[in-house]
Amino acid sequence: MSRIVLGLLRASHPEPAVAVSTVAGLLAWGVGHDLATAVAVVATVAASQLATGWSNDYLDAVRDRAVGRADKPVATGGLSRRTVGVAALVAVVATPAAALATNPAAAACATLGLISALLYNWPLKSTAVSVLPYAVSFGALPAFVVLALPGAPAPPLWLLGAAALLGAGAHFANVLPDLADDAQTGVRGLPHRLGGEGSRIAATALLLAATVTLVAGPPGPPSWTGLAAVGAAAVVPLLAWRASRPRVRAGGVRPARPVAVFRGVMTVALIDVVLLVGSGHVV
Repeated sequence: MSRIVLGLLRASHPEPAVAVSTVAGLLAWGVGHDLATAVAVVATVAASQLATGWSNDYLDAVRDRAVGRADKPVATGGLSRRTVGVAALVAVVATPAAALATNPAAAACATLGLISALLYNWPLKSTAVSVLPYAVSFGALPAFVVLALPGAPAPPLWLLGAAALLGAGAHFANVLPDLADDAQTGVRGLPHRLGGEGSRIAATALLLAATVTLVAGPPGPPSWTGLAAVGAAAVVPLLAWRASRPRVRAGGVRPARPVAVFRGVMTVALIDVVLLVGSGHVV
């Protein structure tokens, strides 16, 4: 049992799951949710992240095995494909169930974000519109958090736009470490069509645009803190690209998958959320 639990944890894509759930929790606190509703918000986002991660490993098991993804327990035989598939189905059902603890409008928005993420896993990952589910799902997250407030207030359009831009940038950044492996297994999403350099440019521009939207969107002039956040959003991805350059190990051993790019994206996301919460202009 402990082996299965550990395998499920590894197959859940734990780093992005924790990061996105933390972002949701910070945003819920920032917009004024009480403890019970904030817990429901975080539980909903966490369940959605688990459903997305587990279904991804279920669908990609053959491809992951073909390219030797040692970080994927289904690919290495440490976890059965059936087990991760059942876990994904449970998480899919749990997402709207947890969201209904808020209100129907918020639950519908959370469900939309989940469906969009699942559509990325299949069939949109290998299409020219692969960026679309990321934009929709990321945009749905703050919309869900705001709609979950009493009275279900409408989230501001600039907030949705900033989140969608952040999600689009995350897509290009997250795919970069996998371009070579994906080429071997026939995945041809938008980043693959643009290539490594084009995807780096797209990711940097989109992450910067997300932060600029958060700074310029709320009423009033931009603060010095906001302008500093824009500067950080421009610098952090560049540092992440540099840190993620592949390094060939002695003896021809396959290097570990670089994660600096993803961590750079999450750093920008956390900067944006702290900026947003500190501004007090969400609703």
